[in-house]
This record gives sequence, C-alpha cells and structure tokens, in this order.
Amino acid sequence: MIDRQLLEILACPACKGRVEEKGDKIVCTKCGRRYPVRDGIPVMLVDEAEAGDREKP
Repeated sequence: MIDRQLLEILACPACKGRVEEKGDKIVCTKCGRRYPVRDGIPVMLVDEAEAGDREKP
C-alpha cells in the first residue's frame, strides 16, 4: 500500500492527471494509464505504463 501523502502529490507524467491506487497499480483518473508498483515503489514512467482505456488515439 502506498502512503496517502505520497499519492496526493503524485501526478500522471503523461497528462498530469490525479492518480489513485488500485490493487498493485497506480491508475490515472484522467487518461487511465496504469503504472506498476514494484517493491512498494511506484514506477511513474510513461514507457512502463499500461495503456489507459481513456486515452485518445
């Protein structure tokens, strides 16, 4: 589980949207990209993210 204070200051590096923790991923509420969490550390790299369902083609 990611610290709530850390989640409050994190933003999606792709669209600058707010993020929230869902399972073992950090998910952008704006574009839907899903960032992995490895060993309790969010990997906030666009190249590491799974495509979001809200992204525009």
